[in-house]
Amino acid sequence: MAKLKIIVSATSPFCTRIEWALKLKGLEYELTFEEWSKGKSELLLMSNPAHKKVPVLLDDGVGIAESKVILEYIDEKWKGSDLYPLLPQDPCERAQARFWAQFADDKCLFGTWGACRAEGALEKEKAVEAVLESFTYLEKQIEGKKFFAGDKIGYLDLVVGWIPHWLGVMEEIGGMKILDAERFPSLHEWAQNFVEIPLIKEFLPPRDKLVNHMTARLSLVRSSAPNKP
Repeated sequence: MAKLKIIVSATSPFCTRIEWALKLKGLEYELTFEEWSKGKSELLLMSNPAHKKVPVLLDDGVGIAESKVILEYIDEKWKGSDLYPLLPQDPCERAQARFWAQFADDKCLFGTWGACRAEGALEKEKAVEAVLESFTYLEKQIEGKKFFAGDKIGYLDLVVGWIPHWLGVMEEIGGMKILDAERFPSLHEWAQNFVEIPLIKEFLPPRDKLVNHMTARLSLVRSSAPNKP
């Protein structure tokens, strides 16, 4: 079997979810890190010419882009009774997991980043309210369960795996609070359970590195926003 390669960024939650999946499957792989200060590499541009973004999984030289697509590819190609399943076997449950994964990225992750970068008090308040509403839907999905997949982590757990680590950084640099234990008790408990899994914890980037990266990114976004004096 040809060795797998992943083109990644050291601070991206989208890349980390791929490493988690490969480790759960017991697959060997090598990492190629993008150094953004030097611009995007030729390998990245050739492997993902449409979006030019990480992560990209290279399987025998063929590039698979977009993290949720990669997760499904990994689960479909490497399956069997001796391999860890990511998605449920039931078609309805699989469809539900895909739906909530897309929702979590679009409304919760990108919504939180939008609230983080919001500057005016009214803009910030509206953005945070929208994110809290989205998190309410996630809270309902995890109620009564240890993990979104049940007793063991699965596809949706990996997709929302940014919450226990990356969310706190965005809350800090954005001056806001999203994951309140009283408002979202089930999500809060899930986050604690998830991040204590040794395999999950092993691949979390250092928090100070995340703070520095996201603070710099936030400053860049705000400085390049229109209507600045």
